[in-house]
Amino acid sequence: MTNELVFDPIRLPPVCQDLRREARAFLAQEIERGSFDPRYPRKNEGADARSFARRVAEKGWIGMTWPKQYGGRERSFLERYVLTEEFRIANAPVRHYFTADRQSGPTLIKYAAEHIKQSILPRIVRGELQFCIGLSEPNSGSDLFAARAKAMKVNGGWVLNGTKTWTTNGHSADYMIGLFRTSPATKENRRHGLTSFLIDMKTTGITCGDIQQMNGGHDFNEVSFQEVFVAEDHLIGEIDNAWKQATTELAYERSGPERFLETYYVLDELVKILGPDCDSRAKEGVGKLVAQLHTLRRMSVSIAGMLEAGQEPTVESSIVKDLGTIWEQELPNNVRSIASLIDRSNGKTLLLDEMLEYALATAPKFTIQGGTTEILRGIIARGLGLR
Repeated sequence: MTNELVFDPIRLPPVCQDLRREARAFLAQEIERGSFDPRYPRKNEGADARSFARRVAEKGWIGMTWPKQYGGRERSFLERYVLTEEFRIANAPVRHYFTADRQSGPTLIKYAAEHIKQSILPRIVRGELQFCIGLSEPNSGSDLFAARAKAMKVNGGWVLNGTKTWTTNGHSADYMIGLFRTSPATKENRRHGLTSFLIDMKTTGITCGDIQQMNGGHDFNEVSFQEVFVAEDHLIGEIDNAWKQATTELAYERSGPERFLETYYVLDELVKILGPDCDSRAKEGVGKLVAQLHTLRRMSVSIAGMLEAGQEPTVESSIVKDLGTIWEQELPNNVRSIASLIDRSNGKTLLLDEMLEYALATAPKFTIQGGTTEILRGIIARGLGLR
């Protein structure tokens, strides 16, 4: 528990700027070949994400911070930050590998058995595997310690029963890292009794039902487990103490630029339409948004520096996720308000209008993915010693 928040000012080193130029050249080439279109995030959902992942892997950009013994490049978290930023801004179709790269792989590196690392991690690095995360449950939401899905010890392993919900890419993932109750919580410690498992999503007894979004997309799923057997060596970390692992994992998940850039494309398009000689009211509106974005980015880069230093900035990452979610949810309406100052008679706002329609329908999901606002603020309050 801490009463102090730390966001040290981190400046990106020259190697990051070199990587940024390389990433932009790669993305331009992918756009030219028709892999995706940064102007149409709706259409990019249908892109061939597996093929794109393989080409990203060929550049050495999946698992780039991981040890070389598992196929990684041992590059810095700041370099990975730059790469994530460029790919997010471009609306690149990273969904096949992103979860594994961001949090599942690091979790396995820290807690999995050595033969599991040797088997799974190089396949992630090659862009072959997609992961999902099994944390939230019906009637408990982002309150991980209220998990009721159970794992029972049997000969040679464990049997899983229960349901996980809001599971991003559960319908297409190869593996899940899931949190299950192996013992009851205690009065002294409600965090006790949770254990993580590496689960092959093709295992008999797993069923996946889609949760449709307002924008017509399919990210979320409800995943049910009925007498699902998991081998003993697929237990990740300590029995009954996975809450430590889960909070560490969430520090990776909640702090990156993807947590405030998901609707950035509407701001980018607005600035292009307005041009340098726009109305002073539009300049003021855009200036406020850019200032807010810059602040979020500085906080997020600071956390990347903490991760690089081996720290676990759980509270700071929760703040970035909370503020970032609010900002990217409100951005479409803020852009629409500024866009009302534009002369629409020449049709130059048609693309922006289409983007805004999609962004407004997408925005509600941000509150769910990565942790709800209420849970995040509880973590922040606890970290500040306020509860």
